[in-house]
Amino acid sequence: MTEIALPETSESSKVESWRLHVLIEAGYPLSLAERLAVSDADLHLAVELVRSRGCAHETAAEILL
Repeated sequence: MTEIALPETSESSKVESWRLHVLIEAGYPLSLAERLAVSDADLHLAVELVRSRGCAHETAAEILL
């Protein structure tokens, strides 16, 4: 049987992937979600700004980045 070597996934890449998923679920366009996911932006605030406060995704990203 041939084994397939899978790349190791670092803890930080797992966190970034999870953050990206949450941001996309909140409606962020992929390009903004990717930028926010790898940044130090507050994820909970990113979601709150668009869901609870009615902020446009682009405006929320400008505030957070």
